[in-house]
Amino acid sequence: MIPNVLSIAGSDPSGGAGIQADIKAISANGAFAMAAITALTAQNTQGVTGIHLVPPDFVQSQIAAVFADIRVDAVKIGMIANAAIAAAVAQALKGHNDIPIVLDPVMIAKGGAALLQPDAVDTLREALLPMATLLTPNLPEAAHLLRTDTAKTRDGMATQGAALCALGAQAVLMKGGHLDGPDSPDCLVTAQGVTWFDAPRTRTANTHGTGCTLSSALAAQLAKGLAPAAATAAAKSYVATAIANADALSVGSGHGPTHHFPTLYSKWDVS
Repeated sequence: MIPNVLSIAGSDPSGGAGIQADIKAISANGAFAMAAITALTAQNTQGVTGIHLVPPDFVQSQIAAVFADIRVDAVKIGMIANAAIAAAVAQALKGHNDIPIVLDPVMIAKGGAALLQPDAVDTLREALLPMATLLTPNLPEAAHLLRTDTAKTRDGMATQGAALCALGAQAVLMKGGHLDGPDSPDCLVTAQGVTWFDAPRTRTANTHGTGCTLSSALAAQLAKGLAPAAATAAAKSYVATAIANADALSVGSGHGPTHHFPTLYSKWDVS
């Protein structure tokens, strides 16, 4: 049975992040992708130039329509933009706590644009974070949620991951891409302990949408029934391949997207 995964996130017309990246990543990881859009953005590989928010009640209606007709095996939550949309998403997902929910606390775009209004942080922390099967913050996002300084060491990452679990998340994947050094270590923190996932850092400018891609791949793997550690291993392997093949694409002049389907494209001669 092919699992169904619902992404709740914003749209990226350039195709590298947001709903567009989510659909690609979910599909590449063997699940059927569905989408409820929270915001329209005007953006490309160089940055975000505009954001148009979807009314909260319509966000809730999109989610309700999917659940009313379709079996949902996992949910990924990305850009929620403001407190009202965050509350609407939390309300729409009430009663569905039997399915995995991956929460990617999208706060700032790679180009620096704010994607989460300040008033939404508390709502995300109080209403959505306790619903998360797996929370996937980068280091600045984790610090923002905890109202503390950004972790600078592996021990600091593990400590902050445990603190986020204490706020209600079942598991936290602390993404260590912001640490200095040749490697990009991530740590999965659960009630059972800490598991480290180490990988060499790929030198490329084309990393637009990596957080969206990873969280969506995780949702697809959890929808298949994998435990968080196994899902993380599978999703990280997929994202590493997507980043390693990113330079094969020619999309924009800024931070280009990762390559979501490198094995599929290799079947065709596109030269």
